[in-house]
Amino acid sequence: MFLQNINGHTASPEGHNPITLIGFKASATKMQTLPSPGESFTCSGPCYDRAKEAKEFEETKAGVKGLVDSGVAKVPRLFIHPPQNLRDLSSDTDGAATGLEVPVIDMMGCEDCRRKDVVNDLRRALETWGFFRIINHGIPVDAMERMLETVKQFHEQPEGVKREWYSRDDAKKFRYYSNGDLFWSKAATWKDTLFFDFPSGGLEPEAVPVLCREPVFEYEKHIEKLKRSLSELLSEALGLDSGYLGEIECMESKTMVGHYYPICPEPELTLGTINHSDAAFLTLLLQNHHGGLQFRHKDQWVDVSPVPGAILANIGDLMQLVSNDKFKSAEHRVLARQAGPRVSVACFLFPRGTRKSKPYGPIEELLDEDNPPLYRETSFPEYFGYYLSSGNGMNGEAVLPHFRVSEPK
Repeated sequence: MFLQNINGHTASPEGHNPITLIGFKASATKMQTLPSPGESFTCSGPCYDRAKEAKEFEETKAGVKGLVDSGVAKVPRLFIHPPQNLRDLSSDTDGAATGLEVPVIDMMGCEDCRRKDVVNDLRRALETWGFFRIINHGIPVDAMERMLETVKQFHEQPEGVKREWYSRDDAKKFRYYSNGDLFWSKAATWKDTLFFDFPSGGLEPEAVPVLCREPVFEYEKHIEKLKRSLSELLSEALGLDSGYLGEIECMESKTMVGHYYPICPEPELTLGTINHSDAAFLTLLLQNHHGGLQFRHKDQWVDVSPVPGAILANIGDLMQLVSNDKFKSAEHRVLARQAGPRVSVACFLFPRGTRKSKPYGPIEELLDEDNPPLYRETSFPEYFGYYLSSGNGMNGEAVLPHFRVSEPK
């Protein structure tokens, strides 16, 4: 659920010369030399040219799926993460083993008889966990299944068919790529991505492959309705009028990304998505039956097993900022696994149009002498610019503390 995958901001290498995937596979295998015991892990060195390997991988336009299809038996050095990113990995447990239950928000009756209960449940979940599972949300199961199947089918097309959509051009409202931070991160992650941008004027169907059109636009229609309901419920959970978050237009734009995580021959060496919190106000996630998603809660990773028909939601950094730490953004990651493929669809919500450049700070109604503002005002471009330029957002480091003005009490 990385937000660099929202906008795909990546410096593409210049001077592309077509090479074969087999060529990349051979060179990647040759360069895969792990550090000796006691030697520090670095992304550069006399035996390893990361920039060259990233460029070769990019030029295939085949993504990680193409790499797997070529028969690679080992994870190329480009994808091997430093030890600090691989701590506490466990792909053989499920959430029940931890004894921790992901909060469930049942939206049945949220418009009338159960509204107070739903708001209270939501408040408790966001003050302690930062994420929750939604049931009875109104999105038809068949619409969710078609969305997941469409993403899967796109990524499993022949390379020659999907290669024409491969791009890192921010101007394109639909594109396919692998690793939005390929040329910036310390190590690549084991996934490929479809990107759908729904600006204020909408996304033109002609900009999207025929395979994706009907399922994507149908699912987006339902997500829009759910978003409006959640905006009101979140406002009330903060103790504000139901229309407050809608009035400040903090969740009016949305971007959807369809991630595809192929099976991995050596999951202990890489990650599907590095640990991070989202550079958005709210994220809504749909996932297929293959697990791998983990959230951090009370200094331990909790496996979030897929539940058919449910939507996962998590608070992003900007919602934590405007709520003045009342709601907590949720750190999460996706493990690479030998089972799969894992398919997920994340919808990120953030300001739109001219509102995107206006500053957001802690909501005044939530402040008093005992609760002073903990963050300075910042706009979405400023926050996201730091997220990218610092490198922290792509390498597992927290970004939000940079915007603090005082320590929490």
